[in-house]
Amino acid sequence: MSFITRILGGTVLALSLGLPALPAAATEYRIAVGDGAGGTQEALGKAFVEALQEKSGGEMTGRLFLNGQLGDEQDTVTAAATGTLDFSILAINNVMPFSPSVGTLTLPYVILSQDDAETLTQGEVGQQMIEQTINDAGVRIIAWGYSGFRVLTNSKRPVASVADMQGLVVRVPRNEIMIESYKSWGINPTPMAWGETFAALQQGVVDGQDNPYMTINAMKFDEVQKHITNLRYIFSIEPLIVSESLFQSLSPEQQQQILEAGQEATQFSASFLREEEDKIKADLVERGMEITEPADDEQEFIELATTTVWPKFYDQIGGKDVLNGVLAALGRDPVE
Repeated sequence: MSFITRILGGTVLALSLGLPALPAAATEYRIAVGDGAGGTQEALGKAFVEALQEKSGGEMTGRLFLNGQLGDEQDTVTAAATGTLDFSILAINNVMPFSPSVGTLTLPYVILSQDDAETLTQGEVGQQMIEQTINDAGVRIIAWGYSGFRVLTNSKRPVASVADMQGLVVRVPRNEIMIESYKSWGINPTPMAWGETFAALQQGVVDGQDNPYMTINAMKFDEVQKHITNLRYIFSIEPLIVSESLFQSLSPEQQQQILEAGQEATQFSASFLREEEDKIKADLVERGMEITEPADDEQEFIELATTTVWPKFYDQIGGKDVLNGVLAALGRDPVE
């Protein structure tokens, strides 16, 4: 049985029976999860809880609250910062309003592969963003979830070019970079809270949205969407954050256990995406969705987004040098 299968297929049993019995005084932390069951966020959370129980000898555990039960993703950052929530797993674009430097990872076409995403988050760039987020937002990133590229879905028609996109009403998060990306393609998108998105698609308030295949599957968007465009403009990273006030209240040994559990969960998430994404794509097609590849290897989308969007956010992310540091870490040429 693979590690992936053990985590996803047998985690409930492992958490209740397969690990040492929890001490009577065991601490159970609340972990907010924006997505539903079956996606990257849940997988990351399960891996973290299992590792945390093991490393703490059962003295610390966690309970996942799926589907935004503890609040919208941005709300959970505020709750963690104020100490009213322990942990949250959320899309990194929802961290950006509180810590703008992480927005570098959401600039269109900065991350071009999963390898790029792992290089940045697990290296010096990622450490800098962890420290910046502690200072800016009062939360600490302890694990990185990898969900894949945010592909476009819609209920109207196949989309292969910028021209095909015109006239579609597309939901986006309340994220300036993502909004400006669509504007660069001639679309004025509709910012909308994550918890409202499925109903808006179902009712025809919006025609489409973008999210990774993993999320499309977890949220059952195939029930309300027909067409997928295999865009690769943003690679979705889903950090696990902990309240910094909670973290600082723990003993050094407990802090280390949480950090080590987060590292294990990060490695698990990378393997999970590599093993599961193609299977999920095939399953979505079997359930009736149609996948279209962008024309000309996406060059029209890339040119419009990078030349229009990048310069607008140099100041917000901390300067052009911040972006060039990220590009250098990836072995790419700096912007002038």
